[in-house]
Amino acid sequence: MSTLHEQCGEAVRRATAITHVDFEDLGSLEPELVRAGYAVRTVNACTSDLSDDLPRDDDLLIVLGGPIGVYERESYPFLEAELELIRMRLARKQRTLGICLGAQLIAAAAGAAVYPGAQGSEIGWKTIYAGRDAALYPEFAELLAPGLHFLHWHGDTFDLPSGANHLAATDAYPNQAFAIEQHALALQFHPEVTARGLERWYVGHACELGKAKISVRELRRESEMYAPALAIAAPRFLRQWLARS
Repeated sequence: MSTLHEQCGEAVRRATAITHVDFEDLGSLEPELVRAGYAVRTVNACTSDLSDDLPRDDDLLIVLGGPIGVYERESYPFLEAELELIRMRLARKQRTLGICLGAQLIAAAAGAAVYPGAQGSEIGWKTIYAGRDAALYPEFAELLAPGLHFLHWHGDTFDLPSGANHLAATDAYPNQAFAIEQHALALQFHPEVTARGLERWYVGHACELGKAKISVRELRRESEMYAPALAIAAPRFLRQWLARS
């Protein structure tokens, strides 16, 4: 079925989101993509044949999070197909956004090391602070607003790829965000989450939370406190980043 834009003869921009677990989705970013005129589809990396099923010329690719490591390619062979896709898009300078695992995949595709972090898991709501190159990306100021908190949920980290611009850090992990020119952006933290959507995370990651002795009740309380402001700031940031020429 054609869209209204197609029926009217307007060009439709295409965005594909790659997921690894269904509950880690686009969250607050999807409505903004639709408002910006993107036709959005979601592909699950675990069950799709990325070599055949994914258009190579989408205007935007978003690679989302998941509870596995980039270096676990023997256990999860689909990761190699994702890396190959990202390498191709980086070489072509096609717009690509990675969040959490997606950020680690961009780092690996750009030639940097990805590995378990020495500080252990970083799970919970924290602020970030500006990296050395943040001023080169004025739209990133939306994510550096005073008091804005992000959900962090990772145990792995990465080295900064050669030639990348460093955008953000936390005290535990200095490489929290980087950009490659205008076309690639990697965010270790989660700008996309909503308080309601996180209810699925608490169930899906129940074993990890229990092992880390993290209180779901406390995490929910913090989510209800911090997620509403993030749900406003993150789409604004995305809108401005997409507008970069």
